[in-house]
Order: sequence, then C-alpha cells, then structure tokens
Amino acid sequence: MARNINDRLTQLNSRRKGTDRLDRVATASINEVLTKSLMTESWEKRATSQPYTRYALGAMQAVSDRYTQISIETAERVGKQLVTNLPMSVSFRLQGSVPLDVHIRGVSDVDLLTLDGRFLTYNPYGSRASTYGSSTLTSLGVLLELRREAERVLKAAYPAAKVDCSGGKCIALSGGSLARPVDVVPSHWEDNAAYQSSLQEHDRGVTILNKTVPETLGNLPFLHIKRVHDRDTSVLGGLKKAIRLTKNVKNDAENETSAAKLPSFDIAGLLYHADQNALRSGYTYELAILRETQRFLDWCYHNKDAAKQLRTPDGSRCILDTDAKFAGLSTISVEMDNLAKEVAREQLAGVSFGEPSWLQIDEALRKAYIPAAA
Repeated sequence: MARNINDRLTQLNSRRKGTDRLDRVATASINEVLTKSLMTESWEKRATSQPYTRYALGAMQAVSDRYTQISIETAERVGKQLVTNLPMSVSFRLQGSVPLDVHIRGVSDVDLLTLDGRFLTYNPYGSRASTYGSSTLTSLGVLLELRREAERVLKAAYPAAKVDCSGGKCIALSGGSLARPVDVVPSHWEDNAAYQSSLQEHDRGVTILNKTVPETLGNLPFLHIKRVHDRDTSVLGGLKKAIRLTKNVKNDAENETSAAKLPSFDIAGLLYHADQNALRSGYTYELAILRETQRFLDWCYHNKDAAKQLRTPDGSRCILDTDAKFAGLSTISVEMDNLAKEVAREQLAGVSFGEPSWLQIDEALRKAYIPAAA
C-alpha cells in the first residue's frame, strides 16, 4: 500500500464516483457526475479515525447501482444503432466486470458482444451436432466483415464521439453523446458439447476476432460470470468484495506498471480459489476478507509452481500462464501485505507491543467488527 493513505483515499473516491474519467463521458453527463460526486457514500462515514481501515472497506464495495445502470443503458443504446444500421442480423450480450458487478469505476467501460446472427460454429461430436446445417461462410470471414461494417456504422452514428478502431478485439467508443465508454466486440456463438447437452446459455461459447493478426479466439464469458457469481453467493458476497479490493489495490500500487501485468479478469480467477470459509466470515467481520485476500496472494507468491496450476473458473486455461502475470501478482501481493499491516495497526491501537506479528495481524483482522455508518 502506498505510504500516503490520504492520496489513496482521494483516488478511490474519484475512481468510484467517475471524476477521474470526465474526458470519457458525454459533455451533458459531466455535470451529473460532478454533482453526484459531492454525495457521501456510506463507507466514507465508517472508521473515520482509521484511514487505512476506511480505504479497505471502501475498496470492497460495489459501485453505485445507478452508475452501473448508466453503463448498461449506454451499451444498449449503441446496440440499437448497430441493429438498425448493420446489413446483417445481430444480437447482443454483456461480458466482463460490469455484468459481474466487480467493476471499480463509476465511469467504467462496458463490453458489448455483438453476435453475428448468420453464422455459428459447433462441436461435431456434441449431442445435437446432427441438427446443425453446413455453411460456406468461415468464422474469420464473417467476423472481419462484421468488424468492418460495425466500424462504418459507429463512425456515422457517433460523429462527435471518439471511435477508436485501432484495437484488435474491440471498437472503443467514448465521449460525444455517450454517457459511458462502450467497447463493441464483434463475435459469433460457438455451440460446444456442454451447451449442446444443457442448452444453458452460460455453457455456450463465444468466438471473437483479433483483427491485428487476423485470427479468431474462443472463450466462455458467461460460464466465468456464472461460476464467480455462484461462488460469491455461497460465501455471502465475500468473493466479489475480495476481487474489488484487489483491483483497487492494483490501481493504487506504487509500481503501477508492474501491478498492471496481472489483468483484472485473472484477479477474479485467482480469488475464485481463495478459502471459502474465510471469505464467508467477512459477512460479519469485513476485515477478514482483507486478511484472506492477503493470505491467499501471499500463498500464491510463495508457492509459485502450485499457483501456476490454478485454472480459470471456466476451466479453460491456467491463470498465471506468463511470467509477466506472476510479476504483477508479486507486486500486488506486497501492496496487500502493507495494507493488511496498516489496518491491523489501527485495530490494535493502544495495545502495548512493538511491531505486530503476523499472528497478531491475523487475529486483529479476523475479529475486528466495524459498525455500519449511522
């Protein structure tokens, strides 16, 4: 954790309320963001004499429902433009941190999967394989055409916005008349064997385009969302709090470049493997979530080979599959160590001993009860 906690509290507040990204919203939305930023959130009224504790509590909390709803509404608005003006039929789904509710910014990018209705791929050995027809189209050809047409439509529909087409996987829109940034991701369905058996959309795969190669890439965004959400429910909200806490600590790291090497998606995947009982205890003793997050990241750092075997919640790959990601993990783990120590010192204030041991830190964080704001 950075040494100047007041600066970090300011950054946390700005990030949550959107004032850090005023250049990425519609001009008409700036006053609304600034007005709402003057409102005090409940976490800001807790542990008022303990700034490290207040930071930890605030970093765990979900962004305001209204901020999240504006992101979703903006994505839906972009989707309507595509439906109306694209020469092919498309449907839409949201992926990423916003639908999972682990985003940490009031002005958060939202990923809009734009699914081409003309084409899908399927597992030829699945239980329903015989029900699919053949096609002369190819995945790469379909997605390149969809990407090209989507770029044309969005540039025409949002002339005052920044329509950034340089990214390989998405078209990034911000500013102009858009209340929130939207990343349009050209894609199509992939009906794998699991989906053919269950017909549950969370099992259904998605193929996206990386136009810079070009190539197609498969993933399971809805299975990831479902499994993380289900585990969070089972631990009474502790998992999503741990994810948000870690993402905020990552953003406030002194060595931001190193911390950024661990993507937010992989932070969620790692913490999925944290101790469920410890996270569940955070329902009453919230600082126990900080303690378990610190403990688990420290375990990953000291048990590199075992940590590198941990797989994403959808089971598709190992999470720490590059040395760069492990370097990012190491940086964030040190930051979390420092935060845990400082919070424990606040909870142990007045206790007569020198530097607290990790046993004392553990005891302080697991048993501290922070009253809700009045």
